[in-house]
Amino acid sequence: MQIYNSLTRKKEEFIPRESGKVSMYTCGPTVYHYAHIGNLRSYIMEDVLEKYLRFTGLDVKRVMNITDVGHLTSDGDTGDDKMLKGAKREHKSVMEIAKFYTDAFFDDCTKLNIKKPDVVVPATSYIDEFIRVITVLMEKGYAYEAGGNIYFDTSKLDQYYVFNDFNEEDLAVGVREGVEEDSNKRNKADFVLWFTKSKFDSQELKWESPWGTGYPGWHIECSCISMKNLGEYLDIHCGGIDNAFPHHTNEIAQSEAYLGHKWCNYWFHVLHLNTNSGKMSKSSGEFLTVSLLEEKGYEPVVYRFFCLQSHYRKSLVFSWENLDNAKTTYNKLIAKIKPLISDNYEPLDKDEYDRLMLLFTSALDNDLNTANAITAIYDVLNSKANNFTKLALFEEFDKVLGLDLIENARKIIESPAEIIPDEVMELVEQRKSARKDKNFALADEIRDKITALGYEVRETRQGTEINKIK
Repeated sequence: MQIYNSLTRKKEEFIPRESGKVSMYTCGPTVYHYAHIGNLRSYIMEDVLEKYLRFTGLDVKRVMNITDVGHLTSDGDTGDDKMLKGAKREHKSVMEIAKFYTDAFFDDCTKLNIKKPDVVVPATSYIDEFIRVITVLMEKGYAYEAGGNIYFDTSKLDQYYVFNDFNEEDLAVGVREGVEEDSNKRNKADFVLWFTKSKFDSQELKWESPWGTGYPGWHIECSCISMKNLGEYLDIHCGGIDNAFPHHTNEIAQSEAYLGHKWCNYWFHVLHLNTNSGKMSKSSGEFLTVSLLEEKGYEPVVYRFFCLQSHYRKSLVFSWENLDNAKTTYNKLIAKIKPLISDNYEPLDKDEYDRLMLLFTSALDNDLNTANAITAIYDVLNSKANNFTKLALFEEFDKVLGLDLIENARKIIESPAEIIPDEVMELVEQRKSARKDKNFALADEIRDKITALGYEVRETRQGTEINKIK
């Protein structure tokens, strides 16, 4: 399998350090609010990666942290303690907020067919480990105390900006991380390992340490949780592209300073989900969650399908029209799979099975190209393979793609009234084209044809809605 390694900026053959086994780490959510669908795009793509590695026969151990410690914002939009902000908003304790939104995150993952990692570690459960590693970094001369806080000394590294060719003067790291811009730091790029002094005087969660009562920095938790559960060598580290700097950069700095050798071989970064106005975030525009998609009539699997239609290293633009198109395409795909389902057994066509499976695996072997993997589904539908062989392939494909292809096709058989006929769907597509061309007279004429077939079509904020006339 070829995969793009953000560290080397090129596609490389993925070779686990230990034959047959993969150690995989994923940066988990900060559980102060619901995850928005931009966050969840990363977890969907990481889920496909894990499932495909397993599909190829590798034994994967995947670890994820849960950030339930109050930290400053990483994107510089408020500078507030996220956990404390969430607790004040909902009149709950920080730990109550953490539990509620941790459960909500995994509920969303279940709806999106995202497998729960093998090991999930809340940051608050590893305080002793954070203190131990920070102590070692200080003993080795990589960390220092200043103004009550413990900082990592980036000047001790041969290279700090490992993902980019930055110089120290190119970036104001302290500005990006809010509270870390202070006169105590020896170097602009230095970052906090342990806080005893910060603007968060009302920080709810604090622990005793050799340096005073305080709490850990954001970056130290992922390094410690990974090393404790996966050992000194990590095969692949995943996360959104916005984590490459400073979070992953700082993880590498502190982990390799602690270990004394290279830590992680491959870095897998998923690009942003954007809206027409820019990157999606909790602080800009409509806060889009899985629950909101459901309220607007979209099954979560449709959003997963929408994400898989694009390559993970391309920014994906979200709009209700684009999601509506994905919904239409997904429903058509399921409708095409439905006629294949039968209780009649047919011998497996081994030659066609192998040929078509190769199309699927070749797509994913090429830097996890999920768009081409979906194309392979249509290659199966259009092939000369018998129905039994086609269904066998779809069952295998879905172990990786997680699109409920056969399951939802069976639901159609059980509830045929819910399916919109192909004839109606074709007219709907023709009407969309007419409206796009501003040929509204033709669009109205097509709408009348749809009505004559017993369906009504109307435009809503989330796209085109089709309903059977009762």
